[in-house]
Amino acid sequence: MPFPLPLALAIYVTIWWITLLAVLPLGVRSSEEAGEELPEGADPGSPVAPQLAKKAAITTVVAALIFGLVVIAANFIAG
Repeated sequence: MPFPLPLALAIYVTIWWITLLAVLPLGVRSSEEAGEELPEGADPGSPVAPQLAKKAAITTVVAALIFGLVVIAANFIAG
């Protein structure tokens, strides 16, 4: 491993958060788009079913793949 463990964890967590921000909007339907009736004062753009657990799992897998590519690239550059 070309990185010490704390640095590797910091890199993975950074990749995970960036990936999460890219995955969050996927498959989101607002209450207005779904045709659901909203209680008074609710935001019409709020998601009907955000599916956060599913998106966290997808994020973890994608971030692990990206982190693996970063480690491979670091090993290639380091020689």
